[in-house]
Amino acid sequence: MKTRVISALVALPLLIIFVVLGGLPLKIAVTVIAIIGLYELFKAFCGFIKPVHYIGYGAAIIYMIFIEKIIYTASLFNVFAALFLVVILIYVVFTHESANTMDAVVTFFGFFYVCFLVSHVYLTRQFIHGNIFVWLIFMSSFGCDVGAYFTGITFGKHKLVPELSPKKTVEGAIGGVVVAVGICVIYGVVIEMMNELAGVDTVLLCFLTGLIGSIISQIGDLAASAMKRYTGIKDFGKIMPGHGGVLDRFDSVLLTAPTVYYIMFYLTKVNL
Repeated sequence: MKTRVISALVALPLLIIFVVLGGLPLKIAVTVIAIIGLYELFKAFCGFIKPVHYIGYGAAIIYMIFIEKIIYTASLFNVFAALFLVVILIYVVFTHESANTMDAVVTFFGFFYVCFLVSHVYLTRQFIHGNIFVWLIFMSSFGCDVGAYFTGITFGKHKLVPELSPKKTVEGAIGGVVVAVGICVIYGVVIEMMNELAGVDTVLLCFLTGLIGSIISQIGDLAASAMKRYTGIKDFGKIMPGHGGVLDRFDSVLLTAPTVYYIMFYLTKVNL
């Protein structure tokens, strides 16, 4: 527990600094997280599948460099995804003696699971007022993690999905949602008192984001647990003592980030 807290105290200021800075510094930070996360995922599957590492890393870097154009131009996103898949399949064809279709599948999946999903942290920060609402990603995911942990160890009796995560309980899951929603609503009230945003019901937006985001974050956590079970590993990495790897710490953020992004994109007037 002590190691876990120390790691969090080191990582949290870095997270805050890069998110506050936004722009290029945040883009670089997200790219680094994506590359490390891809490495961890590919390594997890390396026991029986050979993901095409360098094509995956290359796609991640190209995507992050041109992310604004790729995301905000539908045709470019389609072209990028198609070319990425074609390049992987060409590699498999020309190296068929050592590579197979599953190698291509894991490489393609890895890019979208790690890089595409986590990139929504940067995309959310790029919104008008994104400097305010990007924090909802972390409040709903990390808030849920903390709430679920302490509620679970205090009141937990009924196992949630013991086949995937033996320690998670129904009580912990509910407590995580309640804590995350509470944090997000309090944040919304404070923001509304300090800076009223035209066309945005801040408290309602924060409530919806906390509710939906915290539920989705737990699905992200369980999905990562399912992959670890399948590959026979305990943690994706060791880069964060007490937490594991980047994917172990950001597994809930991976699904929460696009959730917050699309809530903002479709339900508010703060999108670009």
